[in-house]
Amino acid sequence: MPAGVSWATYLKMFAASLLAMCAGAEVVHRYYRPDLTIPEIPPKPGELKTELLGLKKSQREPQVSQQ
Repeated sequence: MPAGVSWATYLKMFAASLLAMCAGAEVVHRYYRPDLTIPEIPPKPGELKTELLGLKKSQREPQVSQQ
């Protein structure tokens, strides 16, 4: 028995942590939306610009305050 617990408990915790890790990776991937295209000519050092598309989209939408 690993870590002094039963195999059933160990496997449940392993499955839960694996699921949480995959879900977290998916959330980060959707937030940052990486550009997966491969350019024919690689950019020179300092030429590559990255943007937070999720943040950029939320800043464009006008904020309506309700009073």
